[in-house]
Amino acid sequence: MAVEPAKRRATYQDLCALPEHVIGEILDGQLEVQPRPASLHARASSVLGGKLGPPFDQGDGGPGGWIILFEPELHLGQDVLVPDLAGWRRQRMPELPDQAWFVLGPDWACEVLSPATALRDRRRKLPIYAREQVGHVWLVDPQLQSLEIFRLDGPSYRLVDTLGGDERVRAEPFDAVEFDLGALWRR
Repeated sequence: MAVEPAKRRATYQDLCALPEHVIGEILDGQLEVQPRPASLHARASSVLGGKLGPPFDQGDGGPGGWIILFEPELHLGQDVLVPDLAGWRRQRMPELPDQAWFVLGPDWACEVLSPATALRDRRRKLPIYAREQVGHVWLVDPQLQSLEIFRLDGPSYRLVDTLGGDERVRAEPFDAVEFDLGALWRR
């Protein structure tokens, strides 16, 4: 019986060597590479950021108190993740640091699912977010036109709600403002 050699742990230099047209992450020591998001994925994350940014990041028509970013690079322990959106409460990160990546885990992360990434986002990234005490994770599926809201409950996540279609929603932790979920799917 042949013994397989141990796989080398991916390094940050492996990420830096990737071409610019891909997104790289290190999950459990393995380099994961995917192409830039397709149009439905990009649309959903762009519209969602546009819905949450004004009331929660800028305080325009909402309570403020957050820093919300598109595709921040998170260095969480040995893992490097790039969620589609992430947010930090200003109590934990009062000012946006001038740096290339973040070592402070966010309070909220959003992954927009695609057929190529859905299993990875659910099985590999959710446990990392739980380990780092990310309070809420949203999984947005443009194909199914759904939003799953997860809240950290001890060492793992509990599904709080599944919303979809053209519903008007108030979704924690951003339930202070209602928004049109259907806007994420409109072409």
